[in-house]
Amino acid sequence: MEEVKLHYDVNAYDFTCAGEASGKLKRSLKDLGFDATLIRKVAIAVYEAEINMVIHANGGEITCNVDEQQIEVIMADSGPGIPDLDKAMTAGWSTASPEARELGFGAGMGMPNMKKFSDEMEVQTEIGVGTTLTLRFNL
Repeated sequence: MEEVKLHYDVNAYDFTCAGEASGKLKRSLKDLGFDATLIRKVAIAVYEAEINMVIHANGGEITCNVDEQQIEVIMADSGPGIPDLDKAMTAGWSTASPEARELGFGAGMGMPNMKKFSDEMEVQTEIGVGTTLTLRFNL
């Protein structure tokens, strides 16, 4: 398989478009012929990251690299950073605004679901600079 690179932009606080990037990635992976179970795992993990970018991080970018060994998804933002990564990894813990919660977001399952559905997860975060999250899915 020739390496495939995909790129999506995520807009801050744009709840009407939240989930579009992960949906487009899901369709692209389907078009590339990947197994439905793998596509589901990628779509769930990337959706959670995308929603976090919309709610917390002033938007960002999603880059997906596909090769013979893995699907690697890199999500980068210039948001506030994650002040307590351990808490962020705790199911049910959320810093979502009341407005986001009223729309049904901010249940505190984003980071735990990203870890659960990916084979490898790396988080680089710096307060006031932003966060880069890398998810890998083995083929």
